[in-house]
Amino acid sequence: MQEDLVTLAKTASGVNQLVDIYEKYQDLYTVEPNNARQLVEIAARDIEKLLSNRSKALVRLALEAEKVQAAHQWREDFASNEVVYYNAKDDLDPEKNESEPGSQRIKPVFIDDANFGRQISYQHAAVHIPTDIYEGSTIVLNELNWTSALDEVFKKNREEDPSLLWQVFGSATGLARYYPASPWVDNSRTPNKIDLYDVRRRPWYIQGAASPKDMLILVDVSGSVSGLTLKLIRTSVSEMLETLSDDDFVNVASFNSNAQDVSCFQHLVQANVRNKKVLKDAVNNITAKGITDYKKGFSFAFEQLLNYNVSRANCNKIIMLFTDGGEERAQEIFAKYNKDKKVRVFTFSVGQHNYDRGPIQWMACENKGYYYEIPSIGAIRINTQEYLDVLGRPMVLAGDKAKQVQWTNVYLDALELGLVITGTLPVFNITGQVENKTNLKNQLILGVMGVDVSLEDIKRLTPPLPQGYYFAIDPNGYVLLHPNLQPKPIGVGIPTINLRKRRPNVQISDNNTEFLLNFNEFIDRKNAKQPILVLLDAGFTNELVQNYWSKQKNIKGVKARFVVTDGGITRVYPKEAGENWQENPETYEDSFYKRSLDNDNYVFTAPYFNKSGPGAYESGIMVSKAVEIYIQGKLLKPAVVGIKIDVNSWIENFTKTSIRDPCAGPVCDCKETVMDCVILDDGGFLLMANHDDYTNRFFGEIDPSLMRHLVNISVYAFNKSYDYQSVCEPGAAPKQGAGHRSAYVPSIADILHIVTIVFLLMEDDDFTASLSKQSCITEQTQYFFDNDSKSFSGVLDCGNCSRIFHVEKLMNTNLIFIMVESKGTCPCDTRLLIQAEQTSDGPDPCDMVKQPRYRKGPDVCFDNNVLEDYTDCGGVSGLNPSLWSIIGVQFVLLWLLSGSRHCQL
Repeated sequence: MQEDLVTLAKTASGVNQLVDIYEKYQDLYTVEPNNARQLVEIAARDIEKLLSNRSKALVRLALEAEKVQAAHQWREDFASNEVVYYNAKDDLDPEKNESEPGSQRIKPVFIDDANFGRQISYQHAAVHIPTDIYEGSTIVLNELNWTSALDEVFKKNREEDPSLLWQVFGSATGLARYYPASPWVDNSRTPNKIDLYDVRRRPWYIQGAASPKDMLILVDVSGSVSGLTLKLIRTSVSEMLETLSDDDFVNVASFNSNAQDVSCFQHLVQANVRNKKVLKDAVNNITAKGITDYKKGFSFAFEQLLNYNVSRANCNKIIMLFTDGGEERAQEIFAKYNKDKKVRVFTFSVGQHNYDRGPIQWMACENKGYYYEIPSIGAIRINTQEYLDVLGRPMVLAGDKAKQVQWTNVYLDALELGLVITGTLPVFNITGQVENKTNLKNQLILGVMGVDVSLEDIKRLTPPLPQGYYFAIDPNGYVLLHPNLQPKPIGVGIPTINLRKRRPNVQISDNNTEFLLNFNEFIDRKNAKQPILVLLDAGFTNELVQNYWSKQKNIKGVKARFVVTDGGITRVYPKEAGENWQENPETYEDSFYKRSLDNDNYVFTAPYFNKSGPGAYESGIMVSKAVEIYIQGKLLKPAVVGIKIDVNSWIENFTKTSIRDPCAGPVCDCKETVMDCVILDDGGFLLMANHDDYTNRFFGEIDPSLMRHLVNISVYAFNKSYDYQSVCEPGAAPKQGAGHRSAYVPSIADILHIVTIVFLLMEDDDFTASLSKQSCITEQTQYFFDNDSKSFSGVLDCGNCSRIFHVEKLMNTNLIFIMVESKGTCPCDTRLLIQAEQTSDGPDPCDMVKQPRYRKGPDVCFDNNVLEDYTDCGGVSGLNPSLWSIIGVQFVLLWLLSGSRHCQL
């Protein structure tokens, strides 16, 4: 059987003949080895140049922002329409927009832009103000006034580098000014979507505003923390977790008379999406009971925070205390663990109560932290993010040393630019600084400046390689660049018009002959080697067709012959087979091509089976092999050749080859109904069998007990892999049919709590209504040969019965042949083995944190400065949300939730 298959593939494909052709004409080409180091160095140099140019624009913006703000005179009042700007959230209908007192709205003229894939205006910058910030407040009007001077720098940067994408200034007050101007929400794509964006919550702002953080969140769960206060604490902790990025490490602990971790994490873990979700879920399950013992709580927190035997950020050390208050100060604990005040303590008084705020305010002030009050749900978002201003103090006091451009991890741009990285630079308040820089008094951070770089720009600097690819990772070990890193749009319709990228080097010509000559010269100049390589491949493969394939007689069972070359040429013979060719025209995207290059044997690939009709095979069994030639001692694989075998004709041949004559035993061949005979490939898929309904199915679904045994005796091994970029159908919402138990009337506090929970959930990317698809994790199990042994025999014990089997590897192929007593003769374990991709919760986060990924720590750390004035350590925020804006947003959310179902968020 093995000889028949290999002989057929070798003879029909013409693999040896193509080798002869390449060797015959070897004077027409040279073999040049890839210098991997040189390729990487060239790509790295080009990427470094790109990032350097973007960094220069960033530095100019940061310097101008500090200069303009220092010269700005604070004003309490503004004349009507004195502050002029474009509000990015303005509806396209100008009649629906009204300016706040003291400001006037600009109405830009937008054009479709291919670089951004949306409408933009290069004449103006846009301003985004969070929904819960009153845009007519004095602070906002002053910021609008002085940041308007950045527009000219935005434009100048673009003049010097037309490839620049978004340039953004994110203010510590929440205001974001970005260039070029573009509407924030496209109502045609996301109707009725409520804007919950706050620049201070974006990954690039978090990274630029402070050095990496090691944070221990300490939650009071004593009996006095109950009802609405406990709900406020849960929400506050969840919001606090959202202020952390992948550069940070965190854990959450609860305490009453004892202290414990709220989740399975027993130490600080990286603040990635997966770990934060585990912590959020755990916090939502905490209950209140017992009495408060701050000593136990802080001792537990310090012990964990000062554990240096685990991965951590190794910079800012923070304890966040959420409590309803108390009389204890725990001075001896701070004296024991924090005498040098290297750990900052932030305290949050949550809920409305009659406790003296003095003790917990003292904790913050004595430990270089800050005291906040969260009396109601509306104060959570602002008060859980303002601690970044305190952490930014050492950066401001460090001056120029802290002004280093940092690049973020990959994330999805809020303005639909796709996957980007952002260069960030902190902007300091230099007002009041004297020339003697040892006497810096101002320690406020104004915000963060950011410039985006699209991954598409980086990909253009790393062109596809003939037999490989570029990849890059960031300091946290996450993939930055890889062919499989593909952003998948979820639930977003494809626009009617797809804008094409501009080609500035191509000129329109009225003369077609002249145009073609110029175009060919342009192609040769831009990629001189590729056209010549394609011509060589075309000539060599044509000779294979004319001098070998066309002269062969029809071979029974062979549906087609094909050759795929390194240069991108695909030839299929005969012509009618080529018309039905369904493989990927991009050579390096074809699975069979890549598998053949990595394999010295003939690679058999199972056919695709159309379930709409019995026996309706869309294509035959594909057999492929790489062409190997040696030129001057160097191995070259310039092409892959192969054939497609008709399945039905070879099943008959397969059955005949298994007949043993004369027969010496009770079972002589695969025609016996008590025998199962199968041929499997190296992935466990069935190619041929003596039962028609088996073909092209994973063997673990056909005979799971035998497949498990093949794994146990090391015929096969397997790996499980997870795809975190998958797109799945949304799960059905659970139905709730409980009747009313009472005529309960909710209080205002209950209403605000419910609405804010919805408000916070909607901020999550996964919380979107009526989407056709949603992000998910999928799991797939890949099987492969585990060793080089040729034969395996044994008995499969099923308890009350057993099955004898024999396995033989077919040499020079990726196949094995199995004869086994039919599964119908001996019922065994029927639990299916699933190889196909299926939805999954992903690997257990509790196990993953035990072996954290490699992480390169920060190059510099600004967590302490002797000049810091930490006496400003308590009180309420200077920029509170407007009461009416909060109430308005929350009641709009209520209306959307209770409104008609045809509305989409």
